[in-house]
Amino acid sequence: MNQYWSPLVHNITPYTPGEQPKLDNLIKLNTNENPYPPSPKVLEALRGEIADSLRLYPDPNADRVKAVLAAMHALTPQHIFAGNGSDEVLAFIFQALLKHDRPVLFPDVTYSFYPVYCRLYEIKYQAVPVTAGLDINIDGYQCQNGGIIFPNPNAPTGLPVSRADIERLLARNTESVVVLDEAYVDFGAESSVPLVQKYPNLVVVQTLSKAYSLAGLRVGFAIGHPELMEALERVKNSFNSYPLSRFAITGATAALEDRDYFEKTRQQVIRTRDTLGLRLAEMGFSVLPSKANFIFARHPYHNARDLAERLRKRSVIVRHFSLPKIEQYLRITVGTDRQCAALLSALTEILAPPSLS
Repeated sequence: MNQYWSPLVHNITPYTPGEQPKLDNLIKLNTNENPYPPSPKVLEALRGEIADSLRLYPDPNADRVKAVLAAMHALTPQHIFAGNGSDEVLAFIFQALLKHDRPVLFPDVTYSFYPVYCRLYEIKYQAVPVTAGLDINIDGYQCQNGGIIFPNPNAPTGLPVSRADIERLLARNTESVVVLDEAYVDFGAESSVPLVQKYPNLVVVQTLSKAYSLAGLRVGFAIGHPELMEALERVKNSFNSYPLSRFAITGATAALEDRDYFEKTRQQVIRTRDTLGLRLAEMGFSVLPSKANFIFARHPYHNARDLAERLRKRSVIVRHFSLPKIEQYLRITVGTDRQCAALLSALTEILAPPSLS
């Protein structure tokens, strides 16, 4: 039946998300979900949304979400754009702000959705090599371009770029948009939102899927100059003028307002991450200094794919990427202390020397 496909469909390779297995009793450390539930205030607010009003369309502008975010960052609602998770927001950014004659620049080791969007929207791109230590090389982005985009901290490495380096990049790249994908920024990296007022070509993208435990509601947003946000709104309203459901708007607003719960759970994830990194290092792993809610690690004497398969047989799932430069690394989501202890126990069995008996 694929004779009915358009040529575009034949020429794209879709993004492959992390596996969502339908098996019981698995320790799922492969998709960077928060191991803790959303704020109780979110659940209470969602229960209150179950009403006759569900027959009505939601607010097309998600004004409540924009108002809370604007107040948090001392900006105006016109500085905010909201969408169905950061992936949809990024899709609008690629269409509205990054489709130019010159290529978009992003790291050669980064979020693998970027080249997928470029192929889907027929955008030229150029991958900039990361350093030998897998850091983003800010000095590699000095050529002319149609835009620059990368995660901070980067994915899947978890390595951050300092705000000072971001500002250095912005100061010399004034003719195109710079997009910072801050999906994991709340776990220890420096956000560049404070630079939005100073640099009109900066767009910062964030999500409530990670630090706010709302991956199931799909809420993401961009922060930038109102003229850039207007471009995103024009694309959105040419595609889907009601992107966020009533549940998403209500849940997102409640999560953003409960700062105490947000701080408590993110600090717990950070503590667990740092402890897990130390334990893995003691077991012989080379562990990158992550500022995300995951760890990127390799063992010098054990193949990463083999380790992932042997962990799976012990009901622990982690992520392995068969990609250049990182094929010997595992990306391990930070779970609860109990889940991480089970991971370490499984690795102890796998790495133990064979018995001589």
